[in-house]
Amino acid sequence: MRRVIDGFFLGLILFVIICGLIVAGLYFVTGGQIVELAQTLVLRMQLENRQAELDAPFSDQGDPIRFAIAPGTGAFAIATALREAALIRDPDLFVDYAIVEGYDRRFEAGVYFLNQTQSIKQIAEILTDSSKSFIPFRTLEGARLEELADAIDRNGLFAFTGAEFYALVARDAAQPGDFAAWAGIPKGASLEGFMFPDTYQLPPGISPAGLRDILLGTFRERVGERLREAAQAQDLTLYQVVTLASIVEREAVWRDEHALIASVYRNRQAINMALEADPTVQYSLQGARGSWWPQITRADYRDVQSPYNTYLHLGLPPGPIASPSLSAIHGVIQPEPSDYFYFRAACDNSHYHNFAKTFEEHVANGC
Repeated sequence: MRRVIDGFFLGLILFVIICGLIVAGLYFVTGGQIVELAQTLVLRMQLENRQAELDAPFSDQGDPIRFAIAPGTGAFAIATALREAALIRDPDLFVDYAIVEGYDRRFEAGVYFLNQTQSIKQIAEILTDSSKSFIPFRTLEGARLEELADAIDRNGLFAFTGAEFYALVARDAAQPGDFAAWAGIPKGASLEGFMFPDTYQLPPGISPAGLRDILLGTFRERVGERLREAAQAQDLTLYQVVTLASIVEREAVWRDEHALIASVYRNRQAINMALEADPTVQYSLQGARGSWWPQITRADYRDVQSPYNTYLHLGLPPGPIASPSLSAIHGVIQPEPSDYFYFRAACDNSHYHNFAKTFEEHVANGC
């Protein structure tokens, strides 16, 4: 009986030794991955009971949140930062899920735009590819530089403020020399009017100078040499064209009136008549009445003292007053032929205008 027992224990010892050798061999052959596989298997089993938490969003708020991952940042640090940004509730759950799915080895440094409607599963996958991140940004026709700066702040995704951008495009800021020469922008002038209105998808790490250059580059691309040469053939610089086009943009609601409104102003210029454009008076107020484009009165035509007030000064104002559309620029260079010298809003609330050749006709068009 003793020999049987001794034989049993000897066999058991040999079995344990053999199993140990097998495990050790597997550990050596797999470079230690067998332990990781075992840990992953355990984590996967634990996560089976937490699927609802993995799929649940932090909240129903969809506002984008800028989230940056620095090079070399590990899964635990990322999870902690996500909790601090109010994007996840349980950092440990995020890390466990990342390990199980292999995301912890694939997290990529970069800037992302996340929101609280995304689940742990969705966020983990997003953080593996920063190339899909971009800042959506819309610049509007008829907006002035200050409004563009406000839009940057409202966007909330830029790493800089509207004021920092404005400092690069305002009067007396350093101009990109090649663009200034191409457009005929005077030294010391702002870049008002040349922030081309469009919808942009911008890189997340964009700088104020980068944004400026993209907007200027789009202007140059969209306007092109053909329109520039057409302006030069009329002894006009693009700066002069954009100055008048910015007034046309602010006066018109509908694009199909751009060329005809431009015709009125070109006709006035031809006889050395004052432009008398209301938007230039609004611009002259510089937001003093709580709006960049406030309601004005007839008294303002004479009382608002500014070189931009085209009721007080003949010719073009010193520069553009807003960003015109390509349609307005085209309308100034190729205005619709007419004998009109006046226009005013139609009385049917259509936002179209009635045009007149004489002041008496203009008065008769009043509501």
